[in-house]
Amino acid sequence: MRSAIRTLCVLLIAQTLAVTSHAETREPCHDHAPLRRPFFGDTHVHTTFSFDAWGQGTMGGPDDAYRYAKGETIGLQPYDENNIALASVRLRRPLDFAVVTDHSDLLGETQICRTPGLEGHESLICRVVRRFPALGYALINGNTYSSESPKRYSFCGEGGKHCIDVAKGPWDVTQTAAENHYDRSDSCSFTTFVGYEWTGMPAGDNIHRNVIFKSEVTQAFPTTYIETPTAEGLWNALDRECLKADNGCDVIAIPHNSNVSNGRMWSTVRPDGSPIHAEEARLRARLETLVEVTQHKGDSECRAGAEDELCAFETLPYARMQDMARPPSSFTAKPLVYARETLTAGLVEQQRLGVNPFQFGLIGSTDTHFATPGMVDEDEFKGHAAGSSSSRFGVPAFPDRPDFNPGGLAVMWAEENSRPSLFAAMKRREAYGTSGPRIVTRFFGGFDYDPNLCADPALIAKAYAGGVPMGGELRGDATAPSAAPMFIVSALRDPGDAKVPSTSLQRVQIIKGWVDANGSHEQIYEVAGDAEPKPGRAKPSVDLDTCTPRNTGYDELCQVWRDPVFDPKVPAFYYARVIENPSCRWNSWVCSRAKVSQDDCNAGNVPDGLELCCDAEIPKTIQERAWTSPIWYTP
Repeated sequence: MRSAIRTLCVLLIAQTLAVTSHAETREPCHDHAPLRRPFFGDTHVHTTFSFDAWGQGTMGGPDDAYRYAKGETIGLQPYDENNIALASVRLRRPLDFAVVTDHSDLLGETQICRTPGLEGHESLICRVVRRFPALGYALINGNTYSSESPKRYSFCGEGGKHCIDVAKGPWDVTQTAAENHYDRSDSCSFTTFVGYEWTGMPAGDNIHRNVIFKSEVTQAFPTTYIETPTAEGLWNALDRECLKADNGCDVIAIPHNSNVSNGRMWSTVRPDGSPIHAEEARLRARLETLVEVTQHKGDSECRAGAEDELCAFETLPYARMQDMARPPSSFTAKPLVYARETLTAGLVEQQRLGVNPFQFGLIGSTDTHFATPGMVDEDEFKGHAAGSSSSRFGVPAFPDRPDFNPGGLAVMWAEENSRPSLFAAMKRREAYGTSGPRIVTRFFGGFDYDPNLCADPALIAKAYAGGVPMGGELRGDATAPSAAPMFIVSALRDPGDAKVPSTSLQRVQIIKGWVDANGSHEQIYEVAGDAEPKPGRAKPSVDLDTCTPRNTGYDELCQVWRDPVFDPKVPAFYYARVIENPSCRWNSWVCSRAKVSQDDCNAGNVPDGLELCCDAEIPKTIQERAWTSPIWYTP
């Protein structure tokens, strides 16, 4: 009876949320799921309005990006003398939502350099960028993005007024495109958000954030690294100009690429070296509810090491992006570079401050600079061109740096595909990331789940009723004996279709982190599937010549798991990681389609541009995955 009452309560709560989610002006969504559905999207997209995207030849704007996300064909570089695209791309499976996040920094300067007749168009730096894009990229990075003291160019005028005024045009276009492509009908087929990227990189250390607004109510003008060169300044600007504006504005900021932050992204000290204050931690926690754990420029989950061999996934071997031209022969990342160790640091800060500044969920995205949100399929990768200028002249045979990858997707568990519903999921962290596949995974925590709940048709209703979903917090009594928390994790493989390859699941893990009197700890638990093949089953492998998998795996996995080592006095976090069987990495698809075999490599018979097919240091396979947002246990 108690379970039935809890189930009824969660359904009533969900229906109440549904009523309040229609505060914006729109038709109610016809398809509304009280127990929530997964919506797949991309929250990190650059178009021709971003300096580095335009500099390497991208001409697609926000409108093109949203058309691509919805499954329409768009043009891709190179372009002819009449600006007609000589290539085109189309997303095989449309997204549910997307956010264009062009760099707020240099928004006006980029428009000036690309638009004849505007004051400053014939300046030396604009002429260099147009004629020598790689040199222009290096010069502007040094002057702006990578500078400790960024400044605007002289043609911007006093206080940068000319460039700021020009930037209002692209900002208006960005907002208009988001509005035009947001489906406000009852079909709720596609959702957009207004956003931008604040691109701080002092001394080359990445501290970028993607800023996403709940609705069309936004800042009058995006905050820039040039005028506001600290993350604390960004948070204060968003607080002042949005959260406290009393006009319905709400916003989050999503950090990305902590893997190349050189330890600056998750600092626990202020710019003057003093420890962060509780108010700062509280504002950060309110704004930074999600973190981009994987994307085009590498993975940021965890530190590669013997304790967890899966942490070597898409790891970049350098501390900063500017080191990619000459990676060091040996590399050890500084502390607080990866998400997992930062989640643990958050537990320490919570004990000190009473608030956890690093209580964030995990998502993926692409960071595409081709205006192509959701271009994540390994077998159709065309590159994303972040930090590159070669694609201005066409996509080469090997379309990107071999240490980069197609990036990932952000997934929100929401009642419907609308801004209020999706943004609420972002705020409560009921979200997860994948490295590209559309794996569907759920993660719940509670104290008294039925161990056989995976077989119950009412699994999800009972999971909500008896606990919290990913992103939630479990409270315990530290003064009394307590049962250990239980967790439900379920995963369904990406179904694929006739055009999109699909790979079986291999296993599901739960990662625990905690802090006690002896310091910080982490433990990986295998909870479902097979870390190693069972007797009589062959080890999963891939035919690299045809990219055909030779394996058996699972279409779905589900497990109810209880923490076997639990202390009710000790704060902890838990998240799930779903792992696929091996499949061809994007570079192997390139080489397979070009019919470059190992025999060709041995004989030195390799076409120009495909020499990397023979580089033994480049991984040939990948184990795609999904990461859920954590669930925290707090005494």
